[in-house]
Parts: sequence; structure tokens; C-alpha cells
Amino acid sequence: MKREIFNDEHAMFRQAVRQFIAQEVTPYHADWETAGQVPRDLWRKAGDAGFLCLAVPEAYGGLGEPDFRYNLILTEEFMAALATGPGFSLHTDVVTPYLLNYANEEQKQRWLPQMITGETITAIAMTEPNAGSDLAGIQTTAVPHNDHYILNGQKTFITNGILNDLVIVAAKTDPTTRHAGLTLLVVERGMEGYTRGRNLEKMGWHAQDTAELFFDNVRVPFANRLGEEGAGFIYLVQNLPQERLSIAAAAVAQAQAALDMTIRYAQERTAFGRPIGKFQNSRFKLAEMKTELEIAWVFLDRCVLAHNAGELTAVDAAMAKWWTTELNKRVIDQCLQLHGGYGYMKEYPIAWLYTEMRWQTIGGGSTEIMKDLIGRAMGF
Repeated sequence: MKREIFNDEHAMFRQAVRQFIAQEVTPYHADWETAGQVPRDLWRKAGDAGFLCLAVPEAYGGLGEPDFRYNLILTEEFMAALATGPGFSLHTDVVTPYLLNYANEEQKQRWLPQMITGETITAIAMTEPNAGSDLAGIQTTAVPHNDHYILNGQKTFITNGILNDLVIVAAKTDPTTRHAGLTLLVVERGMEGYTRGRNLEKMGWHAQDTAELFFDNVRVPFANRLGEEGAGFIYLVQNLPQERLSIAAAAVAQAQAALDMTIRYAQERTAFGRPIGKFQNSRFKLAEMKTELEIAWVFLDRCVLAHNAGELTAVDAAMAKWWTTELNKRVIDQCLQLHGGYGYMKEYPIAWLYTEMRWQTIGGGSTEIMKDLIGRAMGF
């Protein structure tokens, strides 16, 4: 499919990303899955290549490239290469905008340069054992005291949880309120009382470090607060559309990779004297998936252009997120079925993809939450 949203500069960038993945990621990804995380050195290499924090202005050492099509290319190429370990998209697409939009000048000078080089790895901590999509249910507290906050609480399912040097923590500075009492604090590696728990064992994304975080009377200076006290919920809501767009991009690219490998398999695998793709049921299934993915790419690209123009709505982002991730789940399941018994063997990538994809309809807001958001916007 020819996609009209890209130009020659995008094509050059895509080629550079492919080369980086081929040299620095693909040969080692299986080892990282065993280790449960990628090496920190990979982050520095990505920084040297200019693949981190693309929208950060040149004044802080960045490329000053706010065009989300470049972010899209990075996500597409990592998913096409079945490289789910590096947490670059969380760092670039999710965390960086909080600092660009809400950090003061001193904070930007302090944190952004090393985020660009990969020396500082970031995370964001919203989810708790008893609070997921319901951000108002967060129980982590930050009590003002002199010139700092006393932070207490627990977070879980945190991407880059083990490797992070800087984590944005959502906490209640006023526990008597719901949304109005939420504040964002930046906790840094080495702060007393900040500890990491388990590198959680997941059904997929084994090379991605996902951890529990604990905060026991952590003294967080007022200078580490992002934006205004009590404005955290608004900040989170404002940044969720980009996060959901990033997840949608990963979902479509991953499903496309599954379909591509299944087409090749259907051309090579024979049954009853002919390739299995020649059977009507196989042809119909492949035709259906190809059509649905073409539609998904068009909608995704439209959302990316809208985002570049500052016009992507929370509703459109929710539509993109739930529909593409559910499509991803459906496509990979059908692709595995077309592989037959081989699809159940771990040596075939489609079996690996089957467990890798399952988080996408949950993370970043579940399908049910996305539909509820859309329904409310319709007046129901």
C-alpha cells in the first residue's frame, strides 16, 4: 500500500531506523527476552542515532522535529521487526510531552538533554494495584512539608520500571478530592525511599522491563513538581490522545507483520497437492485481513496528520486505539489458525506474536473504557 503522508525525508529516516534495528536490535532480542530487559547501552546508541525525544527543540540538544510521522516510522519499524523490548516509544511519545508542555525552563535544562542522549531513561507511573483506568482512585499521596513533598504509595505495571532514572508519578496532594487533588511529581533514581519491586513476569513483551515501584516517605523537592499542584488530572487527560495514537500505530504495524508472514506461509505450505493459500477459505481470510488493514492504515494516517495539525480529538484517538488493537488481536489469531499446528510452535514467530499482542486492548485504557469515552461524547 502506497501511503501518501510520507515524503523523501521520511523515507531516508525509515531506512536509517531499519539499519539500526538490523544491526543493534534483531541479533540480540532473544537474549534480552531471557534477561527481561534491554541493556542501557542500547539507549545510548539510539540517542546517538537521533531516535529519542524527536520533538525536543534544538536549544536542549534535540532535533526540534515535532512531526509525529517520524514517531510513527519508529513504531512501525520496531513492530515490523518484532522488536518489542526497547521502551523508546514510552520515553519519546508518552513521557517527553509532559516535560515539553508542563516543565519550567530550569527543569527542561536539567532533564531533557540526557533524555535525548539516552543517558536518562524515563517512565510514567499512574497505575496502582487498586487503580487502573480510574485515575481518581489513585491512593498514592504527596504531603507538602517545608520545601518538599513526602511521597508514599505503590505503582505497578510500569514500563521501563527497572531501567528508569526519572519517573513521573501521579499522586494525591489533596486526598479529600478526586480529580482536583492529583499532582505530577518527578522522582529521580537515588532518592531515598524510592525502590523498585519485581521485574514482572508477563505473558508477552518479555524483553520489556515492567515493574512495581514503591515510595516510602520519599522527599520530592517542590522543584520536581510538574506544572501546578492539583492540575495533574488535566495534564494526564491532555496527553492521553498521543499515547493512544502511539499504541494504535504499534497495533496496526504488528498486525501487518503477522499478515505478511502468513501470506508467505500460505504460498509455501502445501496441502492436498497445492499451496494452502489456493483454498477458498484461506483466500477469503487473507482477503478480509488485507482489506481491514488497508482501512486501518488510512484511519491511522488521518489521525497522525490531525495530530500534527493540533486537531486530534480525544474521541478520535479513542476510536483509533480500540479499533486497531481489537483488529490486531483478530488478525493475529486468524493468522495463527492459518499456520495450523506450526502456529502453535514457539519457533514460528506467529506463536510469539499471539502472546505479544494481548496487552494492547488493555494498556493505555482498555477497549471498554475507549467505548465508554466515545459513547459519553455522543451524549449517552
